[in-house]
Amino acid sequence: MTDHEVDDLAPTETPGYKVGEKKTLEDYEKLDQNDESLKRWKESLGLHKDACPADDPRRVVVLSMAIEVEGRPDVVVDLSTAEAIEALSKSPVVIKTGVEYDIKIKFRVQHDVVYGLKYLHSVKRMKVSLQKTEEMLGSYGPSPNPYEKKFLPEEAPSGMMGRGTYEVKSVFIDDDKTRHLEWNWTIEIKKDWN
Repeated sequence: MTDHEVDDLAPTETPGYKVGEKKTLEDYEKLDQNDESLKRWKESLGLHKDACPADDPRRVVVLSMAIEVEGRPDVVVDLSTAEAIEALSKSPVVIKTGVEYDIKIKFRVQHDVVYGLKYLHSVKRMKVSLQKTEEMLGSYGPSPNPYEKKFLPEEAPSGMMGRGTYEVKSVFIDDDKTRHLEWNWTIEIKKDWN
C-alpha cells in the first residue's frame, strides 16, 4: 500500500480531541459493584464477554454490507470471511445510474469494548480520487447479536459519463487506529441493473 492510499483512508482528526481512557469489560464489571441501579444499567448494555468464540481473536467481525434501493431487493455482500472478501474483489457490485441508495453494515463485536468505530471508504475512477466517505458507527460492547448501521443516502453518478467502473477501498477503524477490516471492491455503474 502506498502512502497516498493510507492518506485516503485516514480518519479525520479533530484538533484538541483526546481519546478518553479505555476500559476493559473487567473494569466495567468492577465499576460500582454495590450500586444495584448501575448493575442493571450495565446489564442493559448487553456486554456479553462469555458469548464470544474463543477460537476467533477478532474484536470486530464485519458480517455483511447491503446496498439498499427503494423498490428493489437488497444487494447483500458477504464480508464475514477472507474467502468472501476475495470473491468480492473479483465480482463488481452493479448499481443503476442515478439511483439513490443506502449502505447498511452488519457487524458483531466480541471479547472487549470497541471505542469510536468508524467506516471509511475512498472511491477512485481511473486512479483519480473522487470521494471519501467517513461514517461514525460509535462505541460497542461485545454481544452475540449483530449490530446494524445504515449510512446516509448516496446517489449513483448519472448519465453516460457517470457509467463505468469505480474502485473502492474500505476500512473499519477505531479510536486506537486499529484497522479491524480493510478490503477493495468495485462498483459498476450501468444504464440498468443487469
